[in-house]
Amino acid sequence: MKLSDKKATLSFSDGSASVEFPVYQGTVGPDVIDIRKLYGQTGMFTYDPGFLSTASCSSAITYIDGDKGELLYRGYPIEQLAQNCDFLQVCYLILNGELPDEKQSADFDYAVTHHTLVHDQLQFFLRGFRRDAHPMAVLTGLVGALAAFYHDSTDINNPEHRRISAIRLIAKMPTLVAMAYKYSVGQPLAYPRNDLSYTGNFLRMMFSNPCEDYVVNPVVERALDRIFILHADHEQNASTSTVRLCGSSGTNPFAAIASGVACLWGPAHGGANEACLQMLEELQANGGVAKVGEFMEKVKDKNSGVRLMGFGHRVYKNYDPRAKLMQETCKEVLQALGLENDPLFKLAMELERIALEDPYFVERKLYPNVDFYSGIVQRAIGIPTSLFTAIFALARTVGWIAQWNEMISDPEYKIGRPRQLFVGSPSRDIKA
Repeated sequence: MKLSDKKATLSFSDGSASVEFPVYQGTVGPDVIDIRKLYGQTGMFTYDPGFLSTASCSSAITYIDGDKGELLYRGYPIEQLAQNCDFLQVCYLILNGELPDEKQSADFDYAVTHHTLVHDQLQFFLRGFRRDAHPMAVLTGLVGALAAFYHDSTDINNPEHRRISAIRLIAKMPTLVAMAYKYSVGQPLAYPRNDLSYTGNFLRMMFSNPCEDYVVNPVVERALDRIFILHADHEQNASTSTVRLCGSSGTNPFAAIASGVACLWGPAHGGANEACLQMLEELQANGGVAKVGEFMEKVKDKNSGVRLMGFGHRVYKNYDPRAKLMQETCKEVLQALGLENDPLFKLAMELERIALEDPYFVERKLYPNVDFYSGIVQRAIGIPTSLFTAIFALARTVGWIAQWNEMISDPEYKIGRPRQLFVGSPSRDIKA
């Protein structure tokens, strides 16, 4: 970051002396006011619930311009990456700052591929869960348990340990998600194979069984790979901030990533795509396309209690760039699988049409987000709704570990310690 020539001045209406603060400029985006000395100089804290106006760190990984509908990984537009790269190339970019050349790509693929197998004793850990446990509950436990099996790479001050941990987490997450799924449906676990791609391997671990192997459909493989790319990182969102805050205590990377998985589980975050598909399924059961107009009128009525899922975004005030790519992918997958007349996709298109034409939604900039179409794609592939958020966690792992590594490498990093505005009882004594 670059120190700006301008300064910010805080003045008080009671005649107290004004205080000046330095202003820093990023490469792009808003400038920031450095208030680190605010308490020391004024005895005051800032008050910012949800941290909506607070930059908690400096980062060179991901940039979002919500007004433009722009998402950049290391400076590259998400549209270009989704169309020209595979997921592991994007992982390399996010971790290292540059796209890999041919040799770097081959070496990285090899390293990830040959770390996909998990310690066999994790199976015994898995069997301690109920079969009907939510996959995210299982995944949170499994990721946290990795620290018990791979403690040889948990020295956070050793760059080589951090690199190995990053490789291990990216490589093993598909295996863990597939394990959680297989366990829930009572099927034998499928081991990874080194002759398949990252995404192809995951599909096979999910859908093969001892009676019948799974032949990877290249259209489906590319679609899921694109879903991974679109979800790989998203600036300082709730789960990424959780990973950074957890990791700031000096805990091991597996524990930090497990905290991100737990945060992602929430319906306002990673669970949104699951909620979106549930909304479409309920609408289909209650009249389908014919009832869309009526449904959208209820959405506009604040007293109806009806919510429109998959539209609008905390950051994007324009069309989510990931949603455009996901819509294209959705059409490709449905066509490849002979599901062009899928009723949920028709419902989705009608909902989108109304949202883009109705002044109520246009004025509020309630455009479709990435969750709106990704659920339909995953459902068509055969992924159960309860597993959607686990797929999200699989993809976001690279972003989490890159952000964690960036924080640990930052000379200014210190343990996170938010402040508060206390509104409880002041000091008092127990009456005799």
